[in-house]
Amino acid sequence: MRINDRVRLISLHVAESWRRMRQAAAIVMPSAVQRGAFRLNRVVVAPTDLRAIDSFVADEVFNGRFPLAGRVLDTEGQSPFELELPSVQFARRLHGFGWLRHIRADKTAAACENARWITDQWITLHGGRSKGVAWDSEVVSRRIISWLSHSPIVLHEADAGFYRRFTSSLGQQVRHLQRRADSMPEGLPRLKARIAIAMASIAAEARPAAVRRAGRLLDRELERQVLADGSHVSRNPQASVDLLFDLLPLRQSYINLGHEVPAKLIPVIDRMYPAVRFFRHSSGDLALFNGASSSLATDLMSVLRYDETAGQPFKALPHGGYHRLSGGDTTILVDTGKPLSARLSSTAHAGCLSFELSSGRNRFLINSGSPRFAGERLRQLARATAAHSTVCIGDVSSARIAQSSRLGTIMLSGPSKIEVERQTGPDGSDRLSARHDGYVKRFGVLHEREIRINEQGTKIAGRDRLLLPDGLPTPNLPGAEVIARFHVHPTITVERSDARKIRLVAPDGESWSFSIPVGEIAIGEDVFFADVSGIRPSQQLEIVFEGPEIRWFLAHHA
Repeated sequence: MRINDRVRLISLHVAESWRRMRQAAAIVMPSAVQRGAFRLNRVVVAPTDLRAIDSFVADEVFNGRFPLAGRVLDTEGQSPFELELPSVQFARRLHGFGWLRHIRADKTAAACENARWITDQWITLHGGRSKGVAWDSEVVSRRIISWLSHSPIVLHEADAGFYRRFTSSLGQQVRHLQRRADSMPEGLPRLKARIAIAMASIAAEARPAAVRRAGRLLDRELERQVLADGSHVSRNPQASVDLLFDLLPLRQSYINLGHEVPAKLIPVIDRMYPAVRFFRHSSGDLALFNGASSSLATDLMSVLRYDETAGQPFKALPHGGYHRLSGGDTTILVDTGKPLSARLSSTAHAGCLSFELSSGRNRFLINSGSPRFAGERLRQLARATAAHSTVCIGDVSSARIAQSSRLGTIMLSGPSKIEVERQTGPDGSDRLSARHDGYVKRFGVLHEREIRINEQGTKIAGRDRLLLPDGLPTPNLPGAEVIARFHVHPTITVERSDARKIRLVAPDGESWSFSIPVGEIAIGEDVFFADVSGIRPSQQLEIVFEGPEIRWFLAHHA
């Protein structure tokens, strides 16, 4: 490990130790002396869960089988909380109770009674422990929101005894979260905790002072985490969609109950929508950058139904570090940014200057994305530069991702200076040129990428160059193999025309040709990590640099 990286890691460890000390102090603090703490005695509102429901999952749960996180647990009539669970991800989903929403597809008295029995089992077996996966702060946040949103199912025909146990447990979980929220790691988990607490404060008819305090703390976290261009500080496109699933029902609950809406809530939602539209391909799918995985089309549409901002997507998200080029039915999305801090890089990928291309209803060139349910090894492979449609030198990533037992897997170093230039030609063409210094320390070169698309969106010209740090072309390659990779979506058929030309054909017949003027295009085996059904095989196009630059072209076939 380089000295600078070691020093940076040590400073991060010190900061993390201080955070954990503050969290430990908050945990032992008596809840009675905490400002804003409140008891939850009854549930007066059930915020609407906008996520899609699946009647198959409802049937499976009723029959004692839980299909979660890519695995299935057959309880054979036992409580799922008494059994050994298939994976940590499975456990997080089970204890988060997000699966309750599917019971809405079968709201019979028997289905509600079954959901109530499972919930009661959790209260009995885990309600008094306050430790383990079940009490991880992120899981607690999700469970509070799920229990509140689906309380009509769980409380349907419930007796007074269960109602008291349910509300008492909810109150305990809220207070648990209140003690930890300020000392939680930066990023999405802390914001989700603030959303859960705010939701509970109005659902439980807390004292007005407690409601206002929860709203103020939510406002503070929204301002910290949602950038001025509407993107999230994690730079993960999926984060904005996940947040809107919870922020929209929260906003409506404030309005329906006559509470004063937190000052930042509505403006933040309004500026998040253009960012979501920015990351949406012409095919309707969300781009796969920095930890994003494939989203269900029904989920994305559920969020977009409430978009009141209208308008065309932005051409750039300057704070998030992304650019969008488009023409006709063609869309190109390019990553031109870097993590805002090491602490916010837990899902960041080493994909600087990678791009994705969609046309019509199809995604053609993509990044490999992040696996939804895979283990840590595959999740880290998906973060490497080689898993992105960009240039890689010697199979070394442009950013160093390090594993720490205290910090998790964070990006220690990477591109520190990214220069971007955007121009519109007199013929209506759109040109983007960007360069990053992620390879300077290791190989002494910059990577520069230029992409130009015509106004009709039928022709794309690209150039990748290696430059010296002063911006001049390098006379020699850096002593390691330099490869430009273009990952092909698994639904696209790859047909070779000749050594320098490839045809990409979509299932509906739409096609593009990919060509280079010199050299040879290799077709390699690939893995698509982000499919909704799990990891699946795909293909990639590879161009080896024989000089300091390569040129490549894409042409649409009518």
